[in-house]
Amino acid sequence: MGSLLETFLPWLGLAVVVLLGLALLRRSATALVALLLPATAWTYLFGGLLLPGVEPGPRDLLVVQHNVSDENTDPAGTARALADAKPDLIAVEELTPSALPAYEKTLASDFPYRTVQGTVGLWSKHPLTDARLLDIKPQGIPEPWSRGLRTVAHTPQGEIAVYVAHLPSVRVGASGLASSLRDESATLLGKALTAEKLEAVILLGDLNGTVDDRALDPLTSKLNVADRGLAFSFPAAFPLARIDQVMARSATVAHIHTLPATGSDHLPVAAKITPNP
Repeated sequence: MGSLLETFLPWLGLAVVVLLGLALLRRSATALVALLLPATAWTYLFGGLLLPGVEPGPRDLLVVQHNVSDENTDPAGTARALADAKPDLIAVEELTPSALPAYEKTLASDFPYRTVQGTVGLWSKHPLTDARLLDIKPQGIPEPWSRGLRTVAHTPQGEIAVYVAHLPSVRVGASGLASSLRDESATLLGKALTAEKLEAVILLGDLNGTVDDRALDPLTSKLNVADRGLAFSFPAAFPLARIDQVMARSATVAHIHTLPATGSDHLPVAAKITPNP
């Protein structure tokens, strides 16, 4: 139940707005004073995310993360939409064998380097080396399952270990989120990040959880998350939460925002990353 509440934590600010309206309607000074505490707490937790971003600097990397959906009927159009953001890196999940040629053809000219492992892929403007499958499969999944990769991007800012991951889905029930598989996969991913020898790391992925969800502590305790931007990415028709994430180590995720909808049930997110000096 805690994970379910934390998934929608920013929306609790609406309760403060409703209560504020009632306090003003009743002209209750006591109620107004009492509302200062939850209003201050919400502003402290989420107010900074509402601040505008700044233009990318010469040392910044722009990255795009998108669950493209295995039911997407326009993979070429989706690939063009991601490329139009002019990022350095494009990470995708739910990549199917039938859709892969469309992404390869559309992205080849601007993103000559790529690696695909199972259903996740990364396209890059910069050379990639040491690409390999990342094993984050929970024990409770018996069928073949490859939804993680690790590679090294050779950027103008130096070598960066780039991880792309798609954690298992969760289900909402009477007791909250049924998330044991997602949580186990997050733990495995966290162990891989701890063992990573390169100092600079970027994690891109559909993590099926928000950065406020305690179940993602194995990741958020090791990596920086966005300083600015709510970027609710799911569901695309009426976004309620950002479960598509960009995190980094030895770098700042300065701003994250959504891109226009594609043929997926997720919105793409783009983030500006500033490597540490």
